Amino acid sequence: MDPVTALRRIAFLLERSRQPTYRVKAFRTAAAILGDLTVEDLDARVHARTLTELAGIGPKTAAVAYEAAAGDTPAYLVGLQDEMGELTEAGHEIRGALRGDLHTHSDWSDGGSPIQEMAVTGLELGHEYQAMTDHSPRLTVANGLTPARLRKQLGVVGAVNAALDQENSGFRLLTGIEVDINEDGTLDQEPELLAELDIVVASVHSKLRADSRTMTTRMLRAIDDPHIDILGHCTGRLVTGGRGTRPESDFDSAAVFAACAERGVAVEINSRPERFDPPRRLLREAVDAGCLFSIDTDAHAPGQLDWQVYGCERAEECGVPVDRIVNTWPVEQLLEWAGRDR
Repeated sequence: MDPVTALRRIAFLLERSRQPTYRVKAFRTAAAILGDLTVEDLDARVHARTLTELAGIGPKTAAVAYEAAAGDTPAYLVGLQDEMGELTEAGHEIRGALRGDLHTHSDWSDGGSPIQEMAVTGLELGHEYQAMTDHSPRLTVANGLTPARLRKQLGVVGAVNAALDQENSGFRLLTGIEVDINEDGTLDQEPELLAELDIVVASVHSKLRADSRTMTTRMLRAIDDPHIDILGHCTGRLVTGGRGTRPESDFDSAAVFAACAERGVAVEINSRPERFDPPRRLLREAVDAGCLFSIDTDAHAPGQLDWQVYGCERAEECGVPVDRIVNTWPVEQLLEWAGRDR
């Protein structure tokens, strides 16, 4: 294990276990700094024990680098791996059937890591594909992407794919967006631009306490839009976490799930521990309604990409048929489905 790999692995495990951001940042920063050095410069600094002379490298991250360079698994990493173990006892069969993750964020909106780091981590987790779905313009608190910024991001995604193709990775980073469902049910991005994307996740992020009739009308109009592929975290609830708790939105679930089934829109099983959305009773209702599903992490950091098994566990509990989970499909079948109405 080389020093950069060791530092990245520690950061991944800290993110996975929801440790404070400052702890994660120390290891990700150190990995980036050492990753920019030539092999010769890194070897020389390791030999001279001068890593802490580099801005951003502290005693703890330097110690990890020195141990890794010596051919040892760093003690701090060993401790983290022994402490954490498996996230769940169930859901692993469905997790094994998944080919990708269709809801992820980068530092282009409110995520914490570059697009390249998110993609490489998805590849390391065994994904065949992963969608980059940063927020849309209206969500200014999350630095949502204007049309101009989203077009620029498409070029970055293309460059990441070109680099991975050179390595014959077999991995594809899909273009996408988590687009806000506006109060009138329209989608918060130019329709022509939405039509260019591989995957469109549409979510409600505002006026979550609206009455049932208003919310149902809003959601049904969005589901009827030809560009939507996935209905994201449909109730908007928060059950734990630093943002506090929030009750479910009130809407006619029977009407919404019937519309999703009719239009071929997948209901997201959101794996974030603070969301676990939809609740089990609604997930079972969506199964009975004949809906498609997408089990996604909504990851805002690389380590959170490992949370997918949480959604798989809930899917297993609620009897979600594996063949109706769109991200178990090969990428060609997935993209054919996503382009069905565009």
